[in-house]
Amino acid sequence: MIALDIYSDPICPWCFIGKARLDRALENRPDHPFDIRWHPFQLNPDMPAQGMARDTYMAMKFGDEQGIMHAYGPVIEAAQNTGLTLDLPAITRTPNTLNAHRLIHWAGLEGRQTAMVSTLFRAYFQQGQDIGDSATLLALAKTVGLDATLVARLLDSDADRDLIAQADSNARARGISGVPFFIVAQQYAISGAQSPETWRNVIDELDPRP
Repeated sequence: MIALDIYSDPICPWCFIGKARLDRALENRPDHPFDIRWHPFQLNPDMPAQGMARDTYMAMKFGDEQGIMHAYGPVIEAAQNTGLTLDLPAITRTPNTLNAHRLIHWAGLEGRQTAMVSTLFRAYFQQGQDIGDSATLLALAKTVGLDATLVARLLDSDADRDLIAQADSNARARGISGVPFFIVAQQYAISGAQSPETWRNVIDELDPRP
């Protein structure tokens, strides 16, 4: 197997789109060589623990309605072209994603990391759920088969907070400044939401078929 390390944040729309495009390529190459591992990168590491109202966040980051449309117009178009339906008006809060990243880490220990990532993306971008809320995260953890009692206890603790923060810091120290960001075989970097065709070409170069 070949490591495919993915740096991502579950509130990053381009990460959701990038995963969908990668998934499409993997469906076309079911014998792909990738061992996929997800790593934390917080788009908003200084976000208050309780998050903030979505309207407030968007105004702070993009300014007026024109600025918001300039930023999100390409996102909406890319999602549609990828076959994804986003319900952006349903999102009422922008969360701090530290706990979501902790949940992804714990899911990885149980072999359910990609399923957890997918669930978080859908919950946020298609259902407008607040994935910074512990009760919401607990409910989502149950859907991928994680132990609810254990997850509740972990969420109520400081378990792995420092680990996630250090992993995020290490990513930035490596020069990663935006996500999605992919590292193939621990040496080849691919940035951004690449097309399924690009990923198929990468797979074929790594594992050529006769």
